[in-house]
Amino acid sequence: ERQSLYRLHCKMLASASTLSLSYAAPAAPAGASLRHARPAAAPPLMETKADLEALAKDLNPAVGFWDPLALSDYSFWGTSQEATIGFLRESEIKHGRVAGRRLRDAE
Repeated sequence: ERQSLYRLHCKMLASASTLSLSYAAPAAPAGASLRHARPAAAPPLMETKADLEALAKDLNPAVGFWDPLALSDYSFWGTSQEATIGFLRESEIKHGRVAGRRLRDAE
């Protein structure tokens, strides 16, 4: 009895291993990937401090450009000033979304 169960178990393992080796993923129809492909992403826009000052005057002429810590003058981690400004803007957007979500969830 025990030997027959062992043989059955070995046969099942052997058949399962051959099945897994012969598996092929289903192929997509021709042209399907082109219909659903995303357009190529535009290269990131690198802004300088002058771009920020001009944007600030356009968006809010009463306040204008306000950078009390002078973070736009720094270069973090040995990168360019434009990369630092991009990092700070991305962080501001990210943390603003997190704070907004927490405020919404607190209600």
